[in-house]
Amino acid sequence: MSGDRRFEGPSDLHLHSVHSDGTESAADVMAAAHVRGLRTVALTDHDTTSGWTEAAEAATSLGMTLLPGMEFSAHGEGRSVHLLAYLFDPDDRGLRTEMERIREDRVGRAERIVRRIGRDYALEWEDVVEQTGDGATVGRPHIADALVARGIVATRGAAFDTILHPRAGYYEGHYAPDIAKAVSLVAAAGGVPIVAHPTTAGRARMMPVPLLERLISLGLAGFELEHRENTAEGKRVLYRLAERHDLIVTGSSDYHGLGKPNIPGENTTSDDMVARIIALGTGSSPVYA
Repeated sequence: MSGDRRFEGPSDLHLHSVHSDGTESAADVMAAAHVRGLRTVALTDHDTTSGWTEAAEAATSLGMTLLPGMEFSAHGEGRSVHLLAYLFDPDDRGLRTEMERIREDRVGRAERIVRRIGRDYALEWEDVVEQTGDGATVGRPHIADALVARGIVATRGAAFDTILHPRAGYYEGHYAPDIAKAVSLVAAAGGVPIVAHPTTAGRARMMPVPLLERLISLGLAGFELEHRENTAEGKRVLYRLAERHDLIVTGSSDYHGLGKPNIPGENTTSDDMVARIIALGTGSSPVYA
């Protein structure tokens, strides 16, 4: 366990900024967390570390501790999997190469989606670029914001319910590594890998327990179980698995600013679990106030 207890207090370890698909700057995300009384936070933008410096400066100025993090895109057993990664080395060659490949493919995928939509609606690639911050990982939320800006839909949520819904016919997949490779890369970079919202679609759609046990053998450290989208049935299964393997269990908001209704601190992680993450992470260090 970490001997430095400056992280103690309410902790939210899953927050997004404009460096991926959030709607606020990294500094504003830290301010939103501070207003909600949080003591320790993690910026976990998709497949990028570009917001770390800004977040660290803002967090420490507000008296908070920052755990540098990321939400790493992956896939497993035919489904999309998001892997929260904490305290990894951002310059690790293997992990950085994979992050760059994911981001590059996301751009191509977004361009293909926009071309498809543009056949039926007044939407162009430049509209999406205007909604994307410098260095941000481009994703469907930016296309949604462009649709809103064009007046085609009223809200980001409405875009995902209609034009960006897979059944609408405009959907395109994007490259992501196998989840076993993702876990191994994060662990090799000195990071702490934890599966984000692992049971949002219930037990039938979560990764099979045998696969999860294989991931544990590769270095998977835990599950984000207290998340508004996880189902009660799936949480029961994974709490038992976590207890059996002495895994880390976290709770987080998955805050995106105006992009989602989630509120910083709506779910939190215990001090003991934060201490375990800090003790395991060797690739980078917490940034203390």
